[in-house]
Amino acid sequence: MGEFTINKEKVLQALSTVEEPDLKRDLVTLGMIQDIEIGINQVSFTVVLTTPACPLKELIRRNCEAAIHEHLSPDVEVNIKLIANVTSTRDAGPMIPGVKNVIAISSGKGGVGKSTVTANLAVALHRSGAKVGIIDADISGPSIPVMFGAENMQPTITPKDGKNYINPIRQYGIKMISIGFLTPPDSAIVWRGPMASQALKQFFGDTDWGELDYLLIDLPPGTSDIHLTLVQTVPVTGAVIVTTPQKVALADASKGMAMFRQPQINVPILGVVENMSWFTPEELPEHQYFIFGKGGGQSLADKFDVPLLGQIPLVQGIRESGDEGRPAVMNVNPIVNDAFRDAAESLAQQVAIRNASREKTRPVEIQV
Repeated sequence: MGEFTINKEKVLQALSTVEEPDLKRDLVTLGMIQDIEIGINQVSFTVVLTTPACPLKELIRRNCEAAIHEHLSPDVEVNIKLIANVTSTRDAGPMIPGVKNVIAISSGKGGVGKSTVTANLAVALHRSGAKVGIIDADISGPSIPVMFGAENMQPTITPKDGKNYINPIRQYGIKMISIGFLTPPDSAIVWRGPMASQALKQFFGDTDWGELDYLLIDLPPGTSDIHLTLVQTVPVTGAVIVTTPQKVALADASKGMAMFRQPQINVPILGVVENMSWFTPEELPEHQYFIFGKGGGQSLADKFDVPLLGQIPLVQGIRESGDEGRPAVMNVNPIVNDAFRDAAESLAQQVAIRNASREKTRPVEIQV
């Protein structure tokens, strides 16, 4: 290398040419480079990603190596450690102070597999290294306990700072709370709107969530008191809309998206997940049968100018896994695993972009 000397300043100069693909700014300006160490013909540093589910992490790694070789020396050995610090725009207020991002999972109508998508997105995010929780906000029809094989589990109570807090159920690494954990499995919850809304508020305020990167809210179908209670109670990072491809589902999903975009609510739409996109027999994985139509999720995303986060095939194993209480993404079917992993990575990606480019969402004050 002759008289050329590597130092931290030169490393930072080289890495300042590397752009974060989503945020369109260089890694040094974004504060993503840490712990630079210089050895004999060797450079080591840490890149702090915005999420452990970053789908572009290997691209970032390759670009960093190329920048060092181009701007310093092609002979330098480059050692890069990738870690993640999930971004947030939330203030550490008294309500869920350790939760970085609250994400509403919504649909315009029932039967589109919203709870299935929620459960599998949660597990996929957890498997990437994120800390994840779920609130089952469908008070009258809770599904999360069944999908996680936790119907017979009951949360415990812990006194803290003079108040009793619910300890969420933990299954497969996911923290969860649902009215299904607090009532007999066969009982019907026949509550008026204010009672259901009060239960949701308690799920936020009276539950010890600890530190979470993502708290997914599995909302009931439609646009109801529960949706208003959510946006009034906590600042929501963004919403995900789940739909199936057919026209009737898309019409209702459009109404759900329009609700979040009302000026007095103004919750960012992170994207669309199209469920049951096509039927694929597990013994014929290359076959696709578009029994509910084709391209509906993409057309909905295009209409509202938001990303299509993923397309989930209609596979028998997804239904079986839900009935067995073990989310399908934990099984070995690569078609299912890839679909949910890709959707989770896209969701995490959109959360990071939203947090870097938009002002924080504030709780809604509904004027009456």
